[in-house]
Amino acid sequence: THWSNTSKINSLFSPADRLPPSLKPWKHFCESRQAIYGCLIQCRTGHAFTGEYYSSFIPSETVSCPCGERLQTREHILATCPTFESKCDMLRSASEDLVITDILGTEKGIKALSEFLQETNAFKKPRTDPSHTNLRPSSPSE
Repeated sequence: THWSNTSKINSLFSPADRLPPSLKPWKHFCESRQAIYGCLIQCRTGHAFTGEYYSSFIPSETVSCPCGERLQTREHILATCPTFESKCDMLRSASEDLVITDILGTEKGIKALSEFLQETNAFKKPRTDPSHTNLRPSSPSE
């Protein structure tokens, strides 16, 4: 088809850019909870809470992975991060070798990714501890 033969620009979205455009959302998107849907879209487009994204758009944020990897990327989270290793079998159902383009750019991969996201906190912004913020009401003596 014309869609699969066109040249692609190398971008954060490139690995997911294998399905042709559609005027209606794909079935797996319609069946996902809103929070999972959001993470799924962010992960596929590369606009997720990862060091890879931060290095380009929010340089004040930490780019390393909590596991110690120097740069946290989608590929790292989905294929090699020890934090999520126990859940990677979900992704292997779509791509035995955890190939990023298979996971992000095929219907089978997106379904597996949706299941992975439901079971993990991958691609979610870590919450900060409220006790370390300055949002506590001041006492009358202050």
